[in-house]
Amino acid sequence: MRVLLASTSPARLMLLRSAGIEPETLAPDVDEEAVIAAVEAGEGRTLSPQEHVLLLARRKAADVAARVVADDPAFDGVVIGGDSMFELDGEILGKPYEPAVAVARWRAMRGRTGVLHSGHSVFRIAPGAPAHEEHAVAEASVSFAADVTDDEIDAYVATGEPLHVAGAFTVDSLGGPFIERVEGDPSTVVGMSLSTLRRLITRHGVTWTSLWASPE
Repeated sequence: MRVLLASTSPARLMLLRSAGIEPETLAPDVDEEAVIAAVEAGEGRTLSPQEHVLLLARRKAADVAARVVADDPAFDGVVIGGDSMFELDGEILGKPYEPAVAVARWRAMRGRTGVLHSGHSVFRIAPGAPAHEEHAVAEASVSFAADVTDDEIDAYVATGEPLHVAGAFTVDSLGGPFIERVEGDPSTVVGMSLSTLRRLITRHGVTWTSLWASPE
């Protein structure tokens, strides 16, 4: 049973590896901003965070699933897509990219609690059978320490770690000591909820343990 991760995110790859799975990876060809803009324009409304992450997770998984079926008709396994965003007081905080933005985010977040929304899409692909999808959104609240100093924030941002992650923080690396509490599946904050993935994969009739990599 092959596992194909529709992402090149190091955090998601590390998360699956820590759970005993050694996935293949393929970057989805999805213009995220264009997808969201098109759907919101078509529906005449702003998508909720849950709708946003689920839409992108499904588009990413669908893109990679279609490509693997076309390129490798013998593929037998699952394709996993995901997307995440952080919400604080109703405001969506994506990847900051710029150090000044990350610093401002952290100064606003310390001592407060936000919600990490994570969309999941799992396609089951088998030769001669139509692809089948299961999907879900997982959420986890994240509380930041109130006593994080400006110097600590500046030093953390200077590492570059928070610049390319949703919400400008990690829980499993340098940002972890500045987070006091996570309520919900902790892996959700890393990039994907492992318990949610297991549930979706089980709905496909696949046992989670069958995806474990064989010991060398």
